[in-house]
Amino acid sequence: MVETRTGHNRSNGVSYNDVLRADEVPPPAVYLEDSPYPAGVTKVPARRYFTKEEHDREVERLWKRVWQMACHESDIANVGDTHVYDIAELSYIVVRVSENEVKAFPNVCLHRGRALCDNHRKELKVFRCAFHGWSWHLDGRLKEVPGHWDFPTVTEEEYSLPEVKVGHWGGFVFINPDPNCEPLEDFLGDIDRHFSIPFERRYKAAHLIKRLPCNWKVAQEAFMESYHVVATHPELLGYFSDVNSKYDVWGNWSRAISASGPPSPHTGLENPDMSAYPDGKAFQSMRHMLSGHVYRRLEENRVEVTTPDGKTGIFDRRAEYISGDVKSADIQMCDWVGGKICPGEEDTPMVYPTESPQAYRRATARARREAMRPQFGDYVDTISDADLNDAIYYSLFPNLSPWGDFNPIFYRFRPDGDNPEQSLHEVMYMIPVPEGQEMPPPAKCTFLDIDDDYTLASEIGSSLAKIFNQDYVNHRMVQKGLHSHPKGETIYASYQETKIRHFHDTLERWLTSEEAPRSK
Repeated sequence: MVETRTGHNRSNGVSYNDVLRADEVPPPAVYLEDSPYPAGVTKVPARRYFTKEEHDREVERLWKRVWQMACHESDIANVGDTHVYDIAELSYIVVRVSENEVKAFPNVCLHRGRALCDNHRKELKVFRCAFHGWSWHLDGRLKEVPGHWDFPTVTEEEYSLPEVKVGHWGGFVFINPDPNCEPLEDFLGDIDRHFSIPFERRYKAAHLIKRLPCNWKVAQEAFMESYHVVATHPELLGYFSDVNSKYDVWGNWSRAISASGPPSPHTGLENPDMSAYPDGKAFQSMRHMLSGHVYRRLEENRVEVTTPDGKTGIFDRRAEYISGDVKSADIQMCDWVGGKICPGEEDTPMVYPTESPQAYRRATARARREAMRPQFGDYVDTISDADLNDAIYYSLFPNLSPWGDFNPIFYRFRPDGDNPEQSLHEVMYMIPVPEGQEMPPPAKCTFLDIDDDYTLASEIGSSLAKIFNQDYVNHRMVQKGLHSHPKGETIYASYQETKIRHFHDTLERWLTSEEAPRSK
């Protein structure tokens, strides 16, 4: 393993900025900016992740006051299209009132409290409660009360639906239940300069929601740092510079960038090492970069593990021992090799140039440019090597994670109803469309329940689905362990867990402030 103390804010080896300076097509200047968060570790009470008391405090102090993404504009493309946005036990209706106007309201009939909309709807003419038939115009004005004579105090002025604040960014619709909230533009700051391709020019090519057996913060934090790669995603170590990632913070945003090409410093290697894939296939066999053990897929849920001295053992995808001389195995390696694979991707190749990190980056970037050239033309020659290689992922407080220009991943994390120990992991692929070309229709959403495998959402592909499965291995166990944490608190690293520290410091301000905090 890499040395534990280095005297600076990363592992020894090449820095991310040094990697960029050697690229064939240089990066946007903003990728070279350094905006580090103040040093220091952060500790968070374990109860914040599982008690109903903490959940209720978040509802009152966070979700009822903060700007939050509710849906994409394409979800409500036509007048009358209605999207139901649920957050914790709260529910809101987002509706297109006219071609250029979107409104939002609490999803509740003002008579007896029934939810007005059970689900998303297309081209509604009115909101009509299915209980007693009270109805409202799309703009929220009271339309009809059956037997209105029996409600002498019900007037349009008092019983029209109260509006919720609406804002727009990047083709997404944001809402804020707080009528006194700051403008969305102030909350977002100058984030637009971080993206060369505005999100308005991206369409939703894939969409899934997965229910997870953990608090929404546990889920989100699993995707906010590369520190976990060495244990959770060992398949990446040969060509992913995990612990030399770069972390920055601006206002309500944070950023992490991890380079592809340079191997993890944990390996002690200088050049990418594809010998980790003995068969040259991504999901059939793999040599652990640190232990040297070879994991080979025999069939789904059966993995053979061979040690460097030739001993073998058979395990299932959860690293449960079945037979042989080898009695223990790495659960993440077993899951990668022995887990489900999206249909048709069983023999996905894994072969890249390995003579140097720079050769790797240039070759993979050139290949992607040529694949994109028929659609984007010569514009592809201006796209940086970093944009085509690296994990460039932002986080907008409290729960949104858009990735860089040409990495389509877009995350949202939400509590699952009023259960603080379940959450919803939402994944969208936001694909750039050349200027002037018509936007394709948005993808339909795939819902995966707690025990459903991510590969059931085949539209995201096996590589990302299997990475999510590895993260999923941790989710339930983190949630379980938090209940018996002997210190009663978690601890987050000064630099590598910068994004999590920034999130918790920001969350603490919201939870302890009588009035919603304003952006600086």
